[in-house]
Amino acid sequence: MWWSSSSWRNPAAVAGVLAAAAGVSALPQTGNSNSNNGDACNNSPSLCQKKYNEVTYLGAHNSYALRDDSTDDSLSGNQYFNATVALDAGLRLLQAQTHQGNATLELCHSSCDLLDAGPLEDWLARINVWMDDNPNEVVTVIVANEGDAPAAEFDRALQASGIAQKAYAAASGSPPGEWPTLREMIDDGKRFVLFATKVDFSPDTPAVLPEFDFVFETPFEVMTLGGFNCTVDRPSRLSASASDALRQNYLSLVNHFKYAGFAGIQLPDVDTIETVNSAEVGKEGSLGTHLEQCRREWDAVPNFVLVDFWDEADPLAAVDSMNQVEEAAGRDESAVTTGGGRNAAGRVGAGEKMAFGALVAFFSAAVVLV
Repeated sequence: MWWSSSSWRNPAAVAGVLAAAAGVSALPQTGNSNSNNGDACNNSPSLCQKKYNEVTYLGAHNSYALRDDSTDDSLSGNQYFNATVALDAGLRLLQAQTHQGNATLELCHSSCDLLDAGPLEDWLARINVWMDDNPNEVVTVIVANEGDAPAAEFDRALQASGIAQKAYAAASGSPPGEWPTLREMIDDGKRFVLFATKVDFSPDTPAVLPEFDFVFETPFEVMTLGGFNCTVDRPSRLSASASDALRQNYLSLVNHFKYAGFAGIQLPDVDTIETVNSAEVGKEGSLGTHLEQCRREWDAVPNFVLVDFWDEADPLAAVDSMNQVEEAAGRDESAVTTGGGRNAAGRVGAGEKMAFGALVAFFSAAVVLV
């Protein structure tokens, strides 16, 4: 979540302020095919024989919610680059949030009045095209189901997008006794995994996995560099220790993004992003330190890792260290490195951060008044 529900004094008024400042379209674009290497799985041959739960996957938190030209640098954006650019660069986890639209599940951020990135099925269709172009990649999507939609609605989005044929289907509503290897998932053609919150497992919709029956998460509302830890925050029925969950073959998710507070509102902290996304081990608040701490405490590598602004610093290096990947194959970061100032994907340049700060100040003042 971008900011917590406790931050809102008057949601309608806040929505009006942000809607005036934010754009409303952030669909991912189809990326180039860059990992069509038959010897590699998820950009490395060394990962092919590892089980799905033995690999660490870097993920984009609120991957559809862009801070770029398409959204007029929306304050609701957690990423500078769209989902398929992230996949091209080497990320294999995308997190999203859905709300109930008139006829479809919409990718919205806290409210569809703040940022609406369009129907979930359209977004999944673009990911499906990317996966067609990259046949040796296992991709995971985790959806925060803010509209409390039933599993059947997510299944309809899978079918309409065309990605259902690639979807991993669970045999039951709990983790399997043994997860398949990446190579097995690729060879079986079941290399897309969807988790969603607030859904019940059903044999009729086996490709829609209830997240907290399969995954546990670390705390996600971190406000200080020293606040990252490896305790179990969700689901609440699990103990604070991850040991029991791991023995049950649960997957682990490390939330590693930091908020800054403005008048009671939680905003992504761009000022510390170079530290937060750093692969350096031993630096307080860095991704490298957090992952290494969890690896030691759990005696297992973390599985999923969510970050904001994944192109900042070197979060992929931290994940490569967990996976013991020394030389990745097939990654393409050209879309991130091309251009100057604001590049083709709309990253906010240094000259524009002052304007953004002024907008934050205006927004904060407006919230105090409502």
